[in-house]
Amino acid sequence: MGSRFLYFPSELLSRAELTAACLDGDLVGLGEGFVPADTIETAALRAASLSPLVGERMAATHRSAAWVHGLVDEAPVRHDLQRISAHRLHEPVDRRFVYRDPRIPDDDLLRLGGVPVTTQARTLADLARGTDETAHLLLAQCAERAPHAVAGAIEWLSARRRVPRRLAALSLLEELVRRM
Repeated sequence: MGSRFLYFPSELLSRAELTAACLDGDLVGLGEGFVPADTIETAALRAASLSPLVGERMAATHRSAAWVHGLVDEAPVRHDLQRISAHRLHEPVDRRFVYRDPRIPDDDLLRLGGVPVTTQARTLADLARGTDETAHLLLAQCAERAPHAVAGAIEWLSARRRVPRRLAALSLLEELVRRM
C-alpha cells in the first residue's frame, strides 16, 4: 500500500509538472516519486517510492534496502533489486537498477509501504558479502546506526553453510563488532 503523499508521473501529473513543483519548492524527489517538501521520510515511504521499480516479483536489497531502513542517508544512484518470485525472470534491464537473479526466501523479507525489502540482518549480510569497497564503507555506517543488526547479520550468516563469501563476511562483521 502506497502513501497518499507520494506522487509518480502519470496521466494526471507529468514528470515535467512534478519537476516544476520541485522548482517551486512544493515537492522534493524521493526514490522514483515525489513527496511534499515538508513530508517526514519514513522507511515505509522510502520503500513505497520504489514501487514502480520493484513491482511484485522483486525486492529492494543491498544499498537500496539500507536506504529504505534509514541506515544510510542517500539513495543509491542505481538501486539493487533481487528476484523474489518462484519463477525466474527474463533478465530485466534498466539503467535505474542492478538486478540479481538468486531468489530471496520469504524469511529474509518484510513489506514496507507495500514493497518487499530485505530485513536489516539480511541487508547487512549482503553488504558484508560484497567485494566492492563502497559496500564495506556503507556497512560501517549501517553498523553505527543499527548495531543490533550486525549481530543479526552474523547470526544469519552463521546459520547458512552454502552462501558465497560467507567466511569473509563473518570476519568483516566480527571486526565491526570488536570496534564498536
